[in-house]
Amino acid sequence: MLKPKAKIKSAFPETASSIAVSIVEDDEWLREDLAQKISAASGFACISHHGSAEEALKKIPLEKPDVVIMDINLPGMSGIECVSLLKNAVPEICILMLTVYEESELIFAALKAGANGYLLKRSIPNELLGAITYAHQGGTPMTSSVAHEVVRFFSQPPAKNEPLEGLSSREKEILNLIVQGHAYKTIADKLSISMGTVNMFISRIYKKLHVHSRGEATAKFQKQ
Repeated sequence: MLKPKAKIKSAFPETASSIAVSIVEDDEWLREDLAQKISAASGFACISHHGSAEEALKKIPLEKPDVVIMDINLPGMSGIECVSLLKNAVPEICILMLTVYEESELIFAALKAGANGYLLKRSIPNELLGAITYAHQGGTPMTSSVAHEVVRFFSQPPAKNEPLEGLSSREKEILNLIVQGHAYKTIADKLSISMGTVNMFISRIYKKLHVHSRGEATAKFQKQ
């Protein structure tokens, strides 16, 4: 006779109360899989799931979940921008980022926008349910590597402030979209310009800011 599998232990505390969860994720397979895993767990219910930020902004304020699981790289509006708008519409809502990105600039952009926690997708399923519970109780759950990145960021000496006055209004607009986590293709679509034009502007931005990557450009922007 087969023995029942032991329950996976979470790094976060548990509770017996039922928690209503909504998912915002453009990968349909992952979205459905998360919904099934959450609804199958005792004390949890996935009440909705959405494939875009735009859809989530229309429906989540009406659905009123306790916790929202949010991806960053969504088609159209980014998850970070969606967090900010959802928090304005429903200040009490709890939002957890669930993403593959662990760059410090995206972590802090999400937290500044109002996210209550930041988990990496590779942490599924070990930490997810416990993290949902912990955030619902007022905590700030983070995958261990993300927490390490936060500590590392605050351990660095402050950089010399360099103004962005040298950028044109269009370059600042594109830099702002980069900081929000938008992919270059999304930036092109939003601004109704070609990918070649986006790349040209990004090359100019990097040259003017004396940086060589999206991360460095974002970090410099956030220090202003």
